[in-house]
Amino acid sequence: MHDWSRYEGVWIPLLATVGGLAVFMVFVWSIGQSPWEVLQVIYEGAFASAFSWKNTLLRSAPLILTGLAVALPAQAGLMMIGAEGTLGLGALMAAASAQWLHALPPMALIVCCCALGAATGAAWMALTGVLRAYRGLNETITSLLLSYIAIALFNHMVEGPLRDPSSLNKPSTYPVGDANLIGTIPGLDVHWGLMVGVIVAIMGQILVSRTTLGFAMRIAGGNVRAARLVGLPVAGLLIGACAIGGALAGLAGSIEIFAVQTSANASVLRVMAIPAFWSPSWRARNPWRWCRWPS
Repeated sequence: MHDWSRYEGVWIPLLATVGGLAVFMVFVWSIGQSPWEVLQVIYEGAFASAFSWKNTLLRSAPLILTGLAVALPAQAGLMMIGAEGTLGLGALMAAASAQWLHALPPMALIVCCCALGAATGAAWMALTGVLRAYRGLNETITSLLLSYIAIALFNHMVEGPLRDPSSLNKPSTYPVGDANLIGTIPGLDVHWGLMVGVIVAIMGQILVSRTTLGFAMRIAGGNVRAARLVGLPVAGLLIGACAIGGALAGLAGSIEIFAVQTSANASVLRVMAIPAFWSPSWRARNPWRWCRWPS
């Protein structure tokens, strides 16, 4: 008898995609529109031309990192949906720190600002882990509410203390400067943030499946009681998983600043960070299996 479990990494995400598409088509039909015409428009906008492919890849860069910001804590049994607010705070810190560190060379400036943005995201999302580990609060609700607070802080700072006086119709921080922007991949006209996302995804897969830390996270996510019995630091694992996820979301916001937006403004929050929650959440306990081809 054929062991279909070996191919879970292929057929589960495939069924999830087909099922979601079917539900979407039913919804479109229910409001009186043609599902096929809508699908054609989606296809033309995403894949029909070189320009479409460029936009798709451009939008994929932050989505990869924010998707990982959800997938990694899921290994510890945490369902997080606060990536959008964390991304915004990371972007805000990156844009602000670019003004403080303007004397640095471009490469050093980008690295330092992205590191500060990632650290900001890690600290913010770690709050969810702390509340979950020590107060027993549900991480899904906590991360969602913290995301709203983060967005409010982002808007306050962009429209207030950090606002560039010359940004009249669209409040923004001071631009980071053209000399400090992340370049594009040769031949693709897509910034290097896409490659950063791919590399981080590979590193995340290695962390989860090939390291003792990843194994401990999966044990804590699968059975907290068993993890405590074998002496695992469950609280530290929960907080650490949240911090790593927050760092990735903050890094996504930082890259968005230095590759696309050039300053922190409302457009940063429109890179669809929250929908990235759905891409890995089809299997919260083991969302990385879509990365592995059956052996």
